Amino acid sequence: MAGRPRSGPGRGWLLRLVIAFAFAQGAVSMARPAVSYRALALGADETAVGVIAGVYALIPLFVAVPLGRRTDHGRCAPLLPLGVLLISGGCALSGLVSSLPAMAAWSGVMGLGHLCFVIGAQSIVARQSAPHEQDRNFGHFTIGASLGQLIGPIAAGALISGQGGALGRTSALALLVSAGVCAVALTSLWRIEHRRTTGTRPPAEGKVPVRAILGARGVPAGILISMAVLSATDILTAYLPVVGEHRSIAPATVGLLLSLRAAATIACRLVMTPLLRLLGRRALLTTSCLLAGLLCAGVALPVSVPVLAVMLAVLGFCLGVGQPLSMTTVVRAAPDGARSTALALRLTGNRLGQVAAPAAAGLIAGAVGVAAPFVLLGVGLMGAAGLGLRGEGGTGPAPAGSEPAEGRTEPASADEAVSDRSNRRSAPGGCPRDRRAARSPRSGG
Repeated sequence: MAGRPRSGPGRGWLLRLVIAFAFAQGAVSMARPAVSYRALALGADETAVGVIAGVYALIPLFVAVPLGRRTDHGRCAPLLPLGVLLISGGCALSGLVSSLPAMAAWSGVMGLGHLCFVIGAQSIVARQSAPHEQDRNFGHFTIGASLGQLIGPIAAGALISGQGGALGRTSALALLVSAGVCAVALTSLWRIEHRRTTGTRPPAEGKVPVRAILGARGVPAGILISMAVLSATDILTAYLPVVGEHRSIAPATVGLLLSLRAAATIACRLVMTPLLRLLGRRALLTTSCLLAGLLCAGVALPVSVPVLAVMLAVLGFCLGVGQPLSMTTVVRAAPDGARSTALALRLTGNRLGQVAAPAAAGLIAGAVGVAAPFVLLGVGLMGAAGLGLRGEGGTGPAPAGSEPAEGRTEPASADEAVSDRSNRRSAPGGCPRDRRAARSPRSGG
């Protein structure tokens, strides 16, 4: 179809992006538990571990929206190598310093790098995907994250061993290795962004106010669901090592458990399209969040390792739904020319959850016990299930002005712009055919 935007020849750009994301996320997933183990070796208690985990998201909390604004009006690709360099530096220096405040600071640098990479990558996927491709492409994109979350904890568990001083040395080694793993992502960052999809909105249009973006139907629900799902994943990564220490579960076993959760998430995203066709977006979001909430709370129970493994596998499958669908929800609901900013607001919500949830988890763990934070996560996920039950913007009409962009800031070329205008003239009433397509089962809407 002449009016359908294309991402260029094939989807090689998406494959390269997935590979780069897998290395970057693998480094972060390897570093996060290593930071927790190293902090424990340096004398940190449960509360201090929660604070250090929260600092990871503190700096990104304040810079996500400015980065999104910049990306809406320019190229996304430069954020990717910048993110890789910041992640690598944060990992390496977290392993070299020997004080808890310094570890917290470099953990924040690592979080800033991850934010840069993710904003750039998500914006590229949004711009270079047609509406009917968004659920699939965002699902495939998040497979990169799941691959990293699968391999990273296994590698960390294999490298981290021993007690006391030995634990400090091995966790530092894991952090240095994670820095090298992240640097490999640079080898895949070529020809990912096509210049013809670069956002070039006319200056006269101005910036869409944040209040208008947050007021678009579907954006708040997408942000809150994403926040609940990511907080659950984050607390699992940061606090399962602490639970393992209290239950005498070896670091290697903890790494395997975390990787099992990530493998189940990959499996979920590989079958995302059939699940959407079978259940629909609302039922899939509600059911997955509700079941994930129950399983998260179940982690607090003193179950055996095999039972815990089964619980984490099912939990990982359920957690695989929320992130890609929340990305598509926010992109479709956001006003035209503000999709990168909307994605940045979603990431700001994620980082707010990553600041508040570990800090609250640390306080609760210090006062009640290390299993209690998982009950808190369960409650949050059940609240997300309620949001899914009420519905979200992807199931209703798109906001005015958002549909003609076809999931990107601008048409890919002048020829496609002419074709878009022709399509609108040939379909009375504001291109209802496009809106029907956006709500069709194939689009996951």
